[in-house]
Amino acid sequence: MARLLIVHHTPSPNVAAMFEAVVDGATTDEIEGVEVVRKAALAATPTDALQADGYILGTPANLGMMSGALKVFFDTIYYPCLDDTRGRPYGLYVHGNNDTTGAIRGIESIVTGLGWQRVTATVSVTGEPTKEDLEACWNLGATVAASLMA
Repeated sequence: MARLLIVHHTPSPNVAAMFEAVVDGATTDEIEGVEVVRKAALAATPTDALQADGYILGTPANLGMMSGALKVFFDTIYYPCLDDTRGRPYGLYVHGNNDTTGAIRGIESIVTGLGWQRVTATVSVTGEPTKEDLEACWNLGATVAASLMA
């Protein structure tokens, strides 16, 4: 069975709503043969990343950057995963109060170094997520999970 690892930092109701929509999409009944593992960014380990076949990353944009928690995840897994996770699919959702550009740029730089392959558009939301934003999050979860179906 394929394993999808959702690594998230969910400190606010807005990011929590996006996270829940992503999980709902990834675990929809149409997705078969994919185990969805949810880990807070500070709890996720290199072993978690190595055992996953794909990834969804979620973070708030703090002061124009990804959360410190997601950065710690990347710092922890980067070298242990560098050679063994190349080519694996990923998706990304980011929430900011007014801008997410720097956070997205930083994350894309790291996953490019890891050799991960984005399989769907990044969901970037500023302010309170709309119904359309949450649908985009659901689609992100479903798309990344579906990319892992045998």
